[in-house]
Amino acid sequence: MTADTTTAVLSPRPIGFTPMEYAICLKGIIWREGLRFLHQRERFVSALVRPLVWLFIFAVGFRQVLGVSIIPPYETYILYEVYIAPGLMLLIQLFNGMQSSLSMVYDREMGNMRTLLVSPLPRWFLLSSKLIAGMAVSLPQVYTFLAIAWLWDIEAPLIGYVAVLPALALTGLMLGALGMLISSVSKQLENFAGAMNFVIFPMFFASSALYPLWRVKEGSPLLYYICQVNPFTHAVELVRFALYGQINWISLAVVGGCTALFMVGAILAYDPARGFLARRGEPGGAA
Repeated sequence: MTADTTTAVLSPRPIGFTPMEYAICLKGIIWREGLRFLHQRERFVSALVRPLVWLFIFAVGFRQVLGVSIIPPYETYILYEVYIAPGLMLLIQLFNGMQSSLSMVYDREMGNMRTLLVSPLPRWFLLSSKLIAGMAVSLPQVYTFLAIAWLWDIEAPLIGYVAVLPALALTGLMLGALGMLISSVSKQLENFAGAMNFVIFPMFFASSALYPLWRVKEGSPLLYYICQVNPFTHAVELVRFALYGQINWISLAVVGGCTALFMVGAILAYDPARGFLARRGEPGGAA
C-alpha cells in the first residue's frame, strides 16, 4: 500500500453537508411539491373560487354598506373591492398552507413523511424545505388572482406587484408554519381536517381582511382587540402596505416573529426525541 493510498484511507470524512447538497435537497422537495400541485388541478381552481366569490359577489353587495374612508396606505377613497383584495390574497395562502400541512399528515400516515425524515440531512432543514416548497406553490395562485382582479379594474401601482413579493413570501411562510404546527400535534387525518375549520375561519373573519379595524372598534371593542393580536391581521396589513410600495414595520415584526415561533414549534413537534408525539407515545412520533 502506497503512502498516498494510506493517507486517503486514514483521512477523516468531512463532517456535515456542503451547501450544494443542501441546495439539491431543497430543489428536490420543491420540485416534488410542484409536481403534486400540477397533478391536482382542482386544488388550483378551488383556491381561486373562494376569493373570487368574495370579490365578485359579496363585495358588490357590501359596497354600499361598508364604505372605506381614507386610511393608510391609501391616499384617497377606495372601493370596497380594492380594500378586501389583500385579505383575499392571504386567504389563498391560508388555505394553501393548511392543505400543504394536510398532505403532510397524509404522508405521515402512509409512511412517506417518515421516509423523508430518516434522511441524513438535519430534520430542521427538511421541514423548512417543505415549508418553503408550500410557500412557493402559493405564489402563482396569488398572482393569478391579482391578474383576474386587474381585469376587474382592481389595480395597484405597477411597482407594488413586485414589492409585494417579499411580503407574500414571508406571510406564506408564517401561514404554512402555522399549518405545520397544527398538523404536528394532530393524531389522525380526520382530527387535522376538523381543526382547520377552527383556525381558518376565526383567523380570517377576526382580522382586517374584510373591514377596517376602526369600524370593528365602533361595533365591539373586545373584537377589535382580538383582531389586533391576530397574526393574520398583521399579515394582511403587511401585504396591503407592500402593494403600495410601503412597509408596515409593526406588521413586519409580528409576522416575522410568528413565523419563527410557529416554525420552531413545528420542528420540535416532529422531533422524536423532543416532540409532542413522541412524549405522547404516538406511532407517528418515531422516525
